[in-house]
Amino acid sequence: MGTMTRTLVAFHAHPDDEALLTSGTMAKAAAEGHRVVLVIATDGALGLAASEFKGGTDFTHGTALADVRLEEARASADALGVARVEWLGYADSGHDGPIPADPPGQVRFCRAPLEEAAERLAAILRTERADVLLTYDAAGGYGHRDHVRVHEVGARAAEIARASSNSQTPRVLEATVPRDTIARAVRLVGKVYHYPDEFDPTVFERSYTARADITHRINVRRQIGAKRASMRAHASQASSDGGDRTLAAFLRIPRPVYDLVFGREWFRDPDAKTSEGRAGIHRDIFEGLP
Repeated sequence: MGTMTRTLVAFHAHPDDEALLTSGTMAKAAAEGHRVVLVIATDGALGLAASEFKGGTDFTHGTALADVRLEEARASADALGVARVEWLGYADSGHDGPIPADPPGQVRFCRAPLEEAAERLAAILRTERADVLLTYDAAGGYGHRDHVRVHEVGARAAEIARASSNSQTPRVLEATVPRDTIARAVRLVGKVYHYPDEFDPTVFERSYTARADITHRINVRRQIGAKRASMRAHASQASSDGGDRTLAAFLRIPRPVYDLVFGREWFRDPDAKTSEGRAGIHRDIFEGLP
């Protein structure tokens, strides 16, 4: 009797978020024969990008960049072995400042009614009979308002899917990073590389999740090639007119160091009652499912 195949749905705020937080886990699941689905909340149209990617259009509506970024997400998905890519249809809300006006025919994601957005995601969870849903921690990682909304929408969508499905219940795992690990890694890289001006390394000292709350640590060293290909697919996010951005900096890290920094991915199971300590950390996102 063969190993049971599962379905993993990875829910992300913008095209390229999957590359940084969950691409190794997605590639690992796909390589093991499981079905992997990528759901993106927004079109990423307000992401910083060099002029060549903006297509000379009115960037406040960002339609050209949105098309580019969704295409990049599909290329990333191909590199990871993802079976299906879905965009929920929302517009990028932008990182900070006042939320821009809604573009014609669209709603900014953080303005979307919670129930409506959660229903859109729950419909995919039901259709796919998802076993595991990857989402974000309550802080939205580093606090981007669309990431916080992913946490809220993901949690509610899982509740809706659980209530209406007799077959499978999505396990929700919040993609995150141990706060002390990322802060240390960022400081280490800063010793050999000058970060772009936009990059604030101190953000990571108050972001993501305390190590004691991490429930899953996934070794993705064997998937490191796929993870780098996923990052490279998002070329529009590697540079702006002011120079290189964080993604480009990550891709320039020498391979042994890159493998060390990006060779693990971390998750928190919000339904886990207590932290079991290091010995109790799970190494398989599907472990213990019925």
